[in-house]
Amino acid sequence: MPHHSGRTSWKRFAAVLLPSVLAAAVLGVGMAEGALAASFFISGQRFEIAADTLRGRGVSIYPLVDITRKGTLVPVVVLGFRHADISRLCLSVELPVPGLGPYTLRLTGDSGRQVEAANLFIETTSVTADRSTADDIDIGVAAGSIHKGPIDPGDRNSRFFDPDVFAQQARSVVLTDVRAVSVAASAGTLNIPGLDLRIVQGSHRCF
Repeated sequence: MPHHSGRTSWKRFAAVLLPSVLAAAVLGVGMAEGALAASFFISGQRFEIAADTLRGRGVSIYPLVDITRKGTLVPVVVLGFRHADISRLCLSVELPVPGLGPYTLRLTGDSGRQVEAANLFIETTSVTADRSTADDIDIGVAAGSIHKGPIDPGDRNSRFFDPDVFAQQARSVVLTDVRAVSVAASAGTLNIPGLDLRIVQGSHRCF
């Protein structure tokens, strides 16, 4: 298995994600034909995750297909981190309220302290970052062979997880000025100093 260390442009790194998204779309066709079955439902509502810096150790990137309760198939790319330190985290989702207009649910932490997460999984439809530095990265590894980063047990045990599909892994990565549009996120542990969770009138998205 080839190993490449050093710096990589996030634009180039993100471009490599495209085959993963296409593979996820292929999985989606299989689900539509009844060949595969999802083990959980998502709301289908997109939300924004922003951070000044995300430092991850033990990184995995692999495609998946989520499904809503209405049966809509949503191809995603899963970003997995055994451990992550996040500075200036912001999470937001806009919620239309009938008769009152839009409201925004926002979650932030103390800007002076880092958010810490273990076994963090972000299921995203798009990610951008101003810069990415990856160490000991493998591009094109089979998803079932990922060992540097985590695979969600629910994903690995699901029929729609393809162990032979295109995936990536790295020993560590540092992303700056991160912007992600996601449909789901989970963590084994999540420590947010100075948690501030509120709903405010109007559109107040993180980006």
